[in-house]
Amino acid sequence: MIQEIQQQLAELIAENQRGSTALYETEKALAEAEYDLDTAESKAFLKAQGTVADRNALARLESAEKRLQRDLRRAEHNRVKVKIKAIETAIMALATQAKLVQSEARL
Repeated sequence: MIQEIQQQLAELIAENQRGSTALYETEKALAEAEYDLDTAESKAFLKAQGTVADRNALARLESAEKRLQRDLRRAEHNRVKVKIKAIETAIMALATQAKLVQSEARL
């Protein structure tokens, strides 16, 4: 029983380490998407004509695809964070289970 728990812990720890890499990658992708959005929106604003409100509206409309891409990257990033949290919770639960098994074995 204790060996099974140790094996599961090792697998979860390895997955958690991969999660750190995935988190970095999603942070990087999100930052790039935000940069692309800011750049596209600024260029569209400068190119547009009319009042400031008109120019803002046109810039937002023109950069809608970039905004969608940014939002999708943000969703990916949040998904990785939730997955890491779930893995950490599972690690704590298995560690508690291992301590209980060890306590029972001593009795």
